[in-house]
Amino acid sequence: MPALDWQGVLTGQPLQWILSGFLTTLWVTLAGAILASLLALLFLLLRLSGGRFGNGVVSCWVSLFRNTPLLVQLLFWYFAAWNGLPLAFRDLVNADHSWSILPGGVWWFTPEFLCSAWGLGVFTSAFLIEEVESGLRSVPAGQREAALAQGFSAWRLFRYILLPQGLANAWQPVVGQYLNLMKLSSLASGIGFAELTYQVWQIESYNAHALEAFTVGTVLYLLTGVAMGMALVRIGPSVKRKHHATVATGSEKHDCRT
Repeated sequence: MPALDWQGVLTGQPLQWILSGFLTTLWVTLAGAILASLLALLFLLLRLSGGRFGNGVVSCWVSLFRNTPLLVQLLFWYFAAWNGLPLAFRDLVNADHSWSILPGGVWWFTPEFLCSAWGLGVFTSAFLIEEVESGLRSVPAGQREAALAQGFSAWRLFRYILLPQGLANAWQPVVGQYLNLMKLSSLASGIGFAELTYQVWQIESYNAHALEAFTVGTVLYLLTGVAMGMALVRIGPSVKRKHHATVATGSEKHDCRT
C-alpha cells in the first residue's frame, strides 16, 4: 500500500477548497436549521389551532417531505422550481452582491445556497413537526384544560404551556434531526453546491488523493457532529428544567390572559 501524502490535501489549493467547503457546510446547516425550526413551529401552531383543515394541511406537508428522497427534492428545487421564479428575481440573485458574503468568504445569495438551505429546511421541518408533537402529547391534559379555563388563546397555550415542556421531552430526537441536517447537506453537492463533499470530490479530481481527501472530510463531519450534539444538548431545554418552566408559567398566567 502506498504511503499517504497528506501534503496533497492539507496544503495549497486543496486546503483552501477544504476550508471553503467546511465553512459552507456550517453556514448552510445554520440556515437550514433556522428555517426548519420556524416552519416546524408554524405548522405545529396551525395543527393546534387550525381544526380539521389545519391538521390536513400539516399532515400533507409531513407526508410529502418525509416520504420523498432529499436528493430528489433538491433536484426539484434547483432545476424545476427555481426556473419557475420570476426572471427579474433570478437575475437579481445571479448578480454579484458584496453584502451577500458571509464570514469565511461564503456567498449565500446564490441559487445553489438558497435552494440547498430551503430544501434542507423543508425536509427537516417535516421530521421536527413529528418529533416535537410527540413531546407536546406528553404534556398532561390537565395543564391544557387549566390554561384554556384561564382564557389562554391557542398561541399563548402553545407558547407558555405546551412548547417549553414539549421541547424538553423531545429535545434529544430534535438534536438528532439537526445533526441529520448537517450530514444530509452533503447531498447538496448533487446540484453543484460547493460544500465539503463537493470540495473533497474536487480534490480527488485535481490530484487523485482520494483516500486522504475523504479521510479529512470524514473527520470534519465527525468533529462537527460531535461538537453540534454537545452544544445543542447543553444549551437546549431539559426535563429537569421543565418543572421550573411550569412554575414560571404559573406566575405569568395573570399577565397573559388578555
